[in-house]
Amino acid sequence: MVAQRARKTERVRALHAKVKNSRKDQLHNLSTALVEEYGAIFIGNENASALTRIRMAESVLDAGWSLFRTMLQYKSDVVSVWFDEVDEAYSTRTCSRCNRRTGPNGLEGLGTREWACLECGAYHHRDINAAENICAAGCRRLAVGIPVRPAPCAAAAG
Repeated sequence: MVAQRARKTERVRALHAKVKNSRKDQLHNLSTALVEEYGAIFIGNENASALTRIRMAESVLDAGWSLFRTMLQYKSDVVSVWFDEVDEAYSTRTCSRCNRRTGPNGLEGLGTREWACLECGAYHHRDINAAENICAAGCRRLAVGIPVRPAPCAAAAG
């Protein structure tokens, strides 16, 4: 910010490049670690480009969701790890224990981070519950195909 206000364009460019390289390095390290640890990786089919048109656009772009998905895909292909995108519709509202859709809904429900299932009484954190549902949906897909290297699955929510 100081460099921008001082109009030092070369310094600003260098700082932006440093942030970009750091983000890319972190994404490479995380994607490599996930591919080495798991035999199957499932991610939600979140439309990252659509999320760039909302109020949280800057944080979506900063996280590099599309780049991370691309890295996971090509690294999975190289080492023969099962990689698949799963429909994540209602994954935050569906109880991962009893599969009933009893979670908070509507715009006011988006702010609710933790909730209890009205059917089975299970207590959920919104993001962890969604990851468990995405992993379960991906594991159900494995029934139609046999992965090259069987291992536990990892859900990356995206």
